[in-house]
Amino acid sequence: MSLARPASANPQPKRLSRWLLLVASLVFMMVVVGGITRLTESGLSITEWRPVSGTLPPLTEAQWQEEFLKYQQIPEYQEINKAKGMTLADFKFIFFWEYIHRLLGRVIGLAFALPLAVYAWRRMIPEGYGPRLVGLLALGGLQGFIGWWMVTSGLSERTDVSHFRLATHLLTALLIIGALVWTALDLRDHPRPKARFTRLSWGVAVILFLQLLYGAFTAGLNAGYVSSTWPLMNDHIFPEGVEWLGSFFATLGNDPFLIHFIHRWWAWVAFIALMVLARKAKALGARGASVAISATVGTQVLLGIATVVTGIDITLAVLHQAVGALVVGSAAWGMHVVGRRPA
Repeated sequence: MSLARPASANPQPKRLSRWLLLVASLVFMMVVVGGITRLTESGLSITEWRPVSGTLPPLTEAQWQEEFLKYQQIPEYQEINKAKGMTLADFKFIFFWEYIHRLLGRVIGLAFALPLAVYAWRRMIPEGYGPRLVGLLALGGLQGFIGWWMVTSGLSERTDVSHFRLATHLLTALLIIGALVWTALDLRDHPRPKARFTRLSWGVAVILFLQLLYGAFTAGLNAGYVSSTWPLMNDHIFPEGVEWLGSFFATLGNDPFLIHFIHRWWAWVAFIALMVLARKAKALGARGASVAISATVGTQVLLGIATVVTGIDITLAVLHQAVGALVVGSAAWGMHVVGRRPA
């Protein structure tokens, strides 16, 4: 059997489009598991980054005791879980979620890199898409480094991770989902020229970015717990308890009350912007994209309210993060529709 590289190109854009949507669904699963990991306070249970050897979990009692001993050295255990009397069984529970989160990252890397290599070897990638696909692969690799960079912020002086680093990690994952969906749609439309970002798309993207950013800050600072009432925050429109931390910008990025307030009310700006996008997509004949945007953003608003009034019920909070990822995917679909060029 000859291993010679095929002499002629054999582009298969539809096949690549389905592959990218499959990878996007895996990244969506990663976001969901990441939400569970955060809400169960499992993210610091694995204190080392071993991309290859860390694929296998502890398999013996001695290995479990070794991992538990490493965890006992960090501030989260010393200042919080030690007083709670954390047992090895408790540790295994939080270790499980962080392990699954990291394992999914490895699966996604393989699910992208191996098919990409095969498609490139067989010359199945349409002209002009190679650099973009390599860029997406590099972005996925960068996300792994960002994840470890986030974890390191909670291993020495803090009892949790930096909310700035958590926001970077989450927003990069959502960017990857949006980029995968956009590229898959470009490939599905091939040989039509690639879609462009319009002024409407830029406006919606900026508004949505700010909402997602403050959602990540809310999660990282546990700011959802500062109020369990809606629409007022503890009987006030603007919450009492805001501490002005030297400067306005420092307060914008660090005060839980103000961050919760912004995330709560900027949601309506994002809602309106996404409804405008949905309406535009429908006017262009893309009813599916319009329905997807409307359904996901409407559900997300209701889940946000329900999460607050239940005192951050973990199931609702996980669903809130999951639907947030679906909002990004549907928004990318709508923006792509708006930015399509004539055939």
